[in-house]
Parts: sequence; structure tokens; C-alpha cells
Amino acid sequence: MSDAGPALKPPIEVIAASLRAERVRAGLSLTEVARRAGLAKSTLSQLESGTGNPSLETLWALCVALEIPFSRLVAVSRPQVQVIRAGEGPAVGSEQSDYRATLLAASPPGARRDVYSVAAEPGPQRSSAPHPPGVVEHVVISSGRAVVGVADEPVELHPGDYICYPADVPHVFQALEPGTRAVLVSEHH
Repeated sequence: MSDAGPALKPPIEVIAASLRAERVRAGLSLTEVARRAGLAKSTLSQLESGTGNPSLETLWALCVALEIPFSRLVAVSRPQVQVIRAGEGPAVGSEQSDYRATLLAASPPGARRDVYSVAAEPGPQRSSAPHPPGVVEHVVISSGRAVVGVADEPVELHPGDYICYPADVPHVFQALEPGTRAVLVSEHH
């Protein structure tokens, strides 16, 4: 059995390089991206220099401001065969709740989806602002229980349950049991 290959870069290094590249690609200044994302310019500057510690909410706001899928900020180029061991990979936590999303597979050229492993614990729900128009999320609960879906009508899910919902409106994820785990697929249209 082969191993996963070279060591992964720390997520903040990948995020910093990706933020700079995407901002330059879009032809936007630090000030403009910060304004669009509702962040202080100094916060964005720290993130681009690799010295910040961004939350999931901050990164999503930047993705919306730059009009890019989340995976472009945290994905690194990978070989054809990829193994990410449990607890490894580029993970980002939430400021709102005990919720961590780990990118498992970024959307390759020509495809429009990203795959995440989610680990969440009971406590406050994670509320997500709307993603860009047309984004749909698919969630399968693998252990525990959670309330998931559109903020106005979330659904309680148990192991093996699946939900699909529009993510271009406010949506939530709240673990109801310790050790809640799920797979989330973000589909971009």
C-alpha cells in the first residue's frame, strides 16, 4: 500500500497563496476585496501574508467577494491517487460552533463540485450566509445526529440520512450528538 505522497503544506500557506493569486486574477485591490467581504483590510493583509487564522465564515465571505468556489482557497494540486487520512487535510473551523470542514476533493477542471468531511459537536448551530447563486449542498450523516438545511426549514438527520438543499440562501448545520460526522458535497452551477 502506498502512502499519500509528499507532506501537505500547512493550510494557512495554501490559503495565503490562493488569496493573493485569486485577488490578482480578479484585478482587485486589498481594500476592495476587504470591503466586499466585510473585513478589515488589515485582516485580509494578514491572511495573504500567511499570519492570520481565518474562520470558515471569513473564508466563505472572501470566496463570495472573489466569486470563487471555497476549494480554490484551500486546495493544493494533487496526484491522480490521493489518500487523506482521518484527521488530516486542509481543515477550517467555525467561529460559531464546534464545526470543522476538511476539503477532501476539490473540483477538477470541467467539474463543479467539492467534497468535505465534516466533524461537529453539540452546541450552537453553524449558520451559513448564502453562497454564490446556484450552489447546492448535499449532506450524508455518517454518525451522530444533526439538524441540517435551509435556515427556515432545517431537517433532523440520522446516520445514513441524506439531504440536498440550495446553499445560495441562509442554511444551517447543528450537531445534536457528540461525534457527529458527515460528508458534504458542494455543487457549483
